[in-house]
Amino acid sequence: MKKILLIILLLVLVAAAFIGWNVFGPVVNVPDGKYLYIKTGSTYDDVKKQLVADKILSGTFFFDKLASQVKYAGNVKAGKYDLSNARSLYKLVRMLKSGSQSPVKLVINKLRTKEDLAGKIGKNFECDSTDVIHFLTSNDSLASFKLDTNTVMTAVIPNTYLFQWNGSFKKLLTRLQDEKNKFWTEERKAKAAAKGLTIEQVYTMASIVEEETLLPEDKLLIASTYINRIKKGMRLGADPTVKYAMRDFGLKRIYEKHLKFVSPYNTYLNSGLPPGPICTPSSKTIDAVLDAPQTNYFFFVAKPDLKGYSNFAETYEQHMVFAKAYQHALDSIELIRQKKRQAIP
Repeated sequence: MKKILLIILLLVLVAAAFIGWNVFGPVVNVPDGKYLYIKTGSTYDDVKKQLVADKILSGTFFFDKLASQVKYAGNVKAGKYDLSNARSLYKLVRMLKSGSQSPVKLVINKLRTKEDLAGKIGKNFECDSTDVIHFLTSNDSLASFKLDTNTVMTAVIPNTYLFQWNGSFKKLLTRLQDEKNKFWTEERKAKAAAKGLTIEQVYTMASIVEEETLLPEDKLLIASTYINRIKKGMRLGADPTVKYAMRDFGLKRIYEKHLKFVSPYNTYLNSGLPPGPICTPSSKTIDAVLDAPQTNYFFFVAKPDLKGYSNFAETYEQHMVFAKAYQHALDSIELIRQKKRQAIP
């Protein structure tokens, strides 16, 4: 009798150990990407199939039992889940039931086009890049944000953001718009008004300045020059707007043929600012526009030493002296390159 009881006890202990291992042991296999992505609208069966198909679990018997205990089947929450924090089945089910998903870090630096933004969003979030670009190119979709297809990028202040992986692009844009509103403090709005510019116009001008130079001191003077041109009714004549209009960001030199490219973004052909930004400028560049000093500059051109700084001029005659020196430097470099190419057998 004692032997039978001992065998039964041993079987119970083995069974308990087996169950305990499958529930509390490290039975969850973490994939290379370490994340489990549950799409919006997924059912409980979809989740189970995904867990097995991705080889995260070898079977779902114990998963079903635990899920039933916590009533997870009717509470599937979409999201991005970090499996490295849930190596046991118990932790996995608890994480999925609570919806404790891992946030997505979205780093936005300089983006030039709506397509760039759509690609970045599509790569990092559930929403498809095609759906994003459709939203960004629809005035009807953007109307509730008081934006249009030209100004929509002014809602993007370069920064590092944390978002949930799932959800619509409209929800994500709402968050970006909220961050934009926080950025545009009363002080910044007052500075823009003092310069006779709207916040969208400041952003657009900053986008041109961003493309002109990386040097903080030159940003202030370039912004001042552009503001002076606008006040006088001159065309901005900004080379970066031609590159944007042509969607040819690799252009090294702008020639006469490029200046004739017809586009509302070509500031050699059109007066005033373009209808929208040509990139997403940094907050420092936006502030450079807001803090631009009062000068009498109307012209600028890169210095012939090609170190990134510019020569600024008040008159066209003075500007042409600087411009010829710069063109001569470029021609000299091109001549050297040609000689090198000719020397190659």
